[in-house]
Amino acid sequence: MIGSNSSPGSESRTRRAAAGVLTASAVVVTLAAPTATAHSTTATPTGGPAYVALGDSYASGAGLAGVKDKECDRTTGSYPGLISKFASMVGLNHTFDDVTCSGATTKNYWNSQGSKAPQADALTSRTRLVTLTLGGNDVGFSSVLATCARVAATDREGTPCKQYFTADGKDVLADRVATMEQRVHDVLADIKRRSPHAKVIVVGYPALFPDNGVGCAEVPFAKGDFAYLRDTTKQANAALRRQVTADGVNASYADTYTPTVGHDMCQPREERWVESLTPAVNTAAAHPNASGQFAMAIATLRQIHKQ
Repeated sequence: MIGSNSSPGSESRTRRAAAGVLTASAVVVTLAAPTATAHSTTATPTGGPAYVALGDSYASGAGLAGVKDKECDRTTGSYPGLISKFASMVGLNHTFDDVTCSGATTKNYWNSQGSKAPQADALTSRTRLVTLTLGGNDVGFSSVLATCARVAATDREGTPCKQYFTADGKDVLADRVATMEQRVHDVLADIKRRSPHAKVIVVGYPALFPDNGVGCAEVPFAKGDFAYLRDTTKQANAALRRQVTADGVNASYADTYTPTVGHDMCQPREERWVESLTPAVNTAAAHPNASGQFAMAIATLRQIHKQ
């Protein structure tokens, strides 16, 4: 992924790149291994893509340079694109189908989105690897951030956003997370049905907000709401993590939150892996920039390697 924002440092990037090349060998095994009933001895399965990337804008690499699908804001620097590149670096001539799309919800796994077919249509019995980042739009993160920014002026020192979403004594966002969790379970169960031999990696969301709950002037939320938004992100990730071991599901979870702590939207631009609401060129507000997508790719490759 190429963007105009600064990287976290050449030494750190080199170290992470080296880790990616080493763990990319796991992708070779994942994409090339035949099933127990398969008779083909070729490295690349036929009849469908070996690697299918599913998900929303956090998986599509929204806002970055290298746009390959404008309608879905799908870019070459997304973490699925980087995983595919790592596989190519170690000599795997694999097939890759990236059907991620900005704005996708779990409904778009089953249903079309604009001119795009349901994401589920990309899966076949020959698929060997599936990555999925989905659910944030079910919770409504974009509209939530807009609401939090709008109500912040009513109480800059307090928690007006939290009060807005808990006004009736019930946490609306927590309810949305619970609904999203069941929908993700259904998606994962269907992936298993369509691609029974695939390794399925659910890739979580990175640290958008400071993990210590302390905000910053650049991000226009009330001081007390940073902790609320942090907790909501963690709740969403916890829901995704729970579903990888749920009944009828065979998947694993790639934690992208932990490695991105300290690189949230409130950090100095040279240390930021998630953009603020005033993003740099070739990035998107509240989304991973080049370094953030790189970190997500490494976290995912390491999870693939563990399987």
